This record gives sequence, C-alpha cells and structure tokens, in this order.
Amino acid sequence: MEERSLRIYQEKTFFSKISNTITKLLTPTKIGINGMLIAIKRNNALKAYETYINNKEIENQEKLDNITKKFEDVYALYLESIDKYIMDSIYKKVKNETANDFEKNALSQYYIIVHLKETEYLEYKYKKQIYLLNLDCETVENLNKEQLTEKYQKLYTYQMESLYKGLLKHYSIKLADNLTLGNKEDIYTKIFEALEEYIENILPLKMKADPDNSIYKEIMEQYNNFERFTVGKLDQNDNIEKNMILLGISRKLFTHSLPLIVAEQCYEKLLNDTRSLIVDTKVIRKQEKAYSLLITLMEEYNVKLLGTKIYWEKPAAKEEYKEFWKKYKDISKIKETNYLDYSTEKQILFLKKDLKELRKQANKYYKIIKFYCSKLVELNAMRNLKNSYISDGNYKKIKNKHIK
Repeated sequence: MEERSLRIYQEKTFFSKISNTITKLLTPTKIGINGMLIAIKRNNALKAYETYINNKEIENQEKLDNITKKFEDVYALYLESIDKYIMDSIYKKVKNETANDFEKNALSQYYIIVHLKETEYLEYKYKKQIYLLNLDCETVENLNKEQLTEKYQKLYTYQMESLYKGLLKHYSIKLADNLTLGNKEDIYTKIFEALEEYIENILPLKMKADPDNSIYKEIMEQYNNFERFTVGKLDQNDNIEKNMILLGISRKLFTHSLPLIVAEQCYEKLLNDTRSLIVDTKVIRKQEKAYSLLITLMEEYNVKLLGTKIYWEKPAAKEEYKEFWKKYKDISKIKETNYLDYSTEKQILFLKKDLKELRKQANKYYKIIKFYCSKLVELNAMRNLKNSYISDGNYKKIKNKHIK
C-alpha cells in the first residue's frame, strides 16, 4: 500500500493517510525500540570502558588483553546499534518526508562518509566512527542526565582523541605519496578541517576534565586566539591566520600523528597562500594586512617550527639556518629597548631569507619577488636600481629586436 500510494496519489487521500500512519507506527523512533537498544549498548560500553581504564596498569598481560578485547567488542556493538538506528529510523523518515532538518542533514552527512568506503577505506573507518559518536553524543546531551553525560564524555573524548590521531596520521602518510598538486591541496584542506573539528569540539571537553594539564596551559593563549575565528564570516586572510594557529596548537597535541615534516609542508602551503594573497589583492589596506600576516607566519615557521628540527637532509641548509638563528637572536635583544628598530630588522631578516629561496624559481615567484624588493627598499635595506633583473642566467646585449 505504501508503494502504491507513493506512485499513484498526489494528494492526501484515504489510502495514503492509512499507509503513512502505518509506516509511522512501524518506524522506530528515538524513544522506540532502537532507542532502547542503543541505550543498552551504550551502558555496556560505558561499563567496559570504566573497567578497561581502571585496569590499564595491571601487570597480568593475559587479563589486560581480555579486558581490552571485551571493551573493543562491546564498543563495536554499540556503534553498530547507532548505525542501525540511522538506517532503520532516519532513512525511513526522510523517505516518508517526516524527517526534520537535523535528521535530513544527518543522513546526508552519513552518505558522504559511506561514499568513501570504496576508495579511501581508512578515512571512511575513522570518519564513520567520529560521525556515529557525535550523533549519539547529541542524544545523550538532550537527555539532560548529568551523571550519564559526565560518564559518557569520558568515553567520548577518549575515543575521539584516538580517532583524530589516526585520521591525521593517515593524511600524513598520504602526503608522502606521489600526489598531484590538486590532490595535495585536498589533503591539506582535510588536515586543517580535522584539526579545527578536534580543537573546537573535543579539546574544550578535555581541558575541562583536566584543567591542571601542563600542555593545556601552554596552548591556552593560542586556543583563545583560535576562538576569535569561530564566529562571524571569515575572509581569506582570516582563514590563513586561523590555520596558522591550528598548526601551532597541533605541535603540542599531535606531535606523532602530524610529524614535523608534514607540519613543515602545511606551513609552506600557508606561506604560498599568503604570498598569492599579497600579489592578487588590489586594495592597499588588505595587502598590508596580508603582509603583516606573512611576517607573523614566517616567524612561526622559521623560529617555532624549524627551531625544533633535528634532522636536516642537507648539511648546508642546517648551517644556513644556524646563521639565520644567530642573527634572529641578536635582533631579539633590542626588542625591549627599541621596538621600532627590532620590527624593521626582523622584517629585513625574514624577507631576505625568503627572497633567497624564491629566486631559485624566479619565473614562478616574480610578482612576490618584486613586492619583497619594494619592501626592502622602503626599509632601506636595498637600493632601487634603474636597470635590474630578478632571474639568474647569462645575458648579452643584442641589436635585432626580433631575436629573443
């Protein structure tokens, strides 16, 4: 009858009303059978998690393995029950046009994730678990049971941290593949999205549960800066600055999942984005804002990231960095006494260092090289010559204008 009514009747007739009523009665709801099953599996997972945490340090390896396996099995059954709820309940509601906006959006996101299964199985595995946990977390919060919420958040944050670390590690490995420029850009975007999701949704819960953690105290200033970018509409400059802050926080939270070599590539991507923003904008105010961000980004990259680098592929590059570091430390000494001179000298140091690298690909970066040179002239660090060049090579004067 349901199929007949869907095919034949365009308006609410007697038969369509009956079929819709029957379908609604048969469709499990949040307070129906599926909701009860999820609650049972959730409670089992919470108990198994508590047992696992309380026995993590026991010396009996066989007992620990059994406890760990039981927790993993119960956790898997819990996630399966949420998955079944989506297929049995939300899908039918969307099909019968009785779903609300939240349920429609939930199903849409679900199919986007499922679509990854054939091509990116590991990404699918991590994202599906993240999705299912988020879905049930909202259900638990809506129950308004303080004790249940507190217990659930411990399991939730523990699993989420593991899942996001796994996801970031997967993306880091992907970057090592021989990818096209477009595919690399996609991976960079996914890394920044994963970092933002974790820092916006999971980190506050972990900080609240463990306020005395020294790592959280170290990143508090950066976290407060990040919060400025969670409201309002962001322009390209704001997005680059937000991603810079995310990378800075990740150096404390995801040292192993997002290793230094990958963080270095992410910083280089942001530097390229900022250079492009500078040369592409026609508004002087926006260009100066982007330039200010570039200097901050250069300091983050050259000082906070490369300053922690131990292994260098080329010994010459390591020696060059040592020379740069010495100059930077000398400049930093005048910060307290003469900030204007400090700011000027710091800009000159960073611009000259970047200019040296960019001139290796002068044809690609000729616009930003020209901008750097103009800035160095303004800072009295370079002279503006009438006849000049920006690319290396051999040149000779010729008379025939048709010969290149």
